Amino acid sequence: MKVFIRTMFFLMFLTIFSCDNKKEKPVPKPYKAGVILSFDDAYVDEWAEADNALKKYNWRATFNVCRIDSIGAPEIKKLLEMQKYGHEIAGHGYHHYNAVKFVQQNGIDAYMQQEINPMIVSMKKKGFNVTSFAYPYGERSDELDKALSPDFKIIRGRAFGGELPEKQDSYFNNSKIVFAFDIDNSHIHFSIPYLLELLDYAKKHNKILILCSHKPVKEVTENYQTKIETLEFVCRYMKLNDLKFYTLSDLDDLLPKK
Repeated sequence: MKVFIRTMFFLMFLTIFSCDNKKEKPVPKPYKAGVILSFDDAYVDEWAEADNALKKYNWRATFNVCRIDSIGAPEIKKLLEMQKYGHEIAGHGYHHYNAVKFVQQNGIDAYMQQEINPMIVSMKKKGFNVTSFAYPYGERSDELDKALSPDFKIIRGRAFGGELPEKQDSYFNNSKIVFAFDIDNSHIHFSIPYLLELLDYAKKHNKILILCSHKPVKEVTENYQTKIETLEFVCRYMKLNDLKFYTLSDLDDLLPKK
């Protein structure tokens, strides 16, 4: 009997000791299925028009701004108003250089000094606390991701393929490096049926779908334009299916913390 008791105490000790020393892995937070609508460049007037048209859906979006010091005061005021409403104003480069090509020619330090640091400083002076960044042209590298990580909570590239939804990279995957599917009408893989497939997959599998575009317009006349009608389609789908609007910076709260 005594041997049995000693054995039990020994096993209990081992169990407690092993539990105390076992490192727990970060567990991702559960989240609701939803969509991130993001817009690149500096089409502020068109963004404001889209905002007026889509407010009835209580939408929220992320506007990734480049060339901040070339934007006039009236447009800056519109961006500040949209930020106050709940939209995110994020970074898209000071000059809108292609990051990969610039680094190949000039190095990573030069990129940070010419494209990132002045953007952060100028946007902060104008009232924008930038915590997310979208690569111009969607081109990125591991080296760039590493260099930008201390300055941004979320970094967005682009998903270029037209794969089946389950193979698409344009869903949040518990990483600070995310990828967006381009819904400009000129994008080679864009179509409403394909967009519907992506939305359905997000709904059925509790995913966050990340989309990007540039200039919202009523009628498409050139590249880098997205029909307001397409944005309405997404917003209506979300309302009918109880999907949530996210911004890029929202994703940081969903990341597993170390």
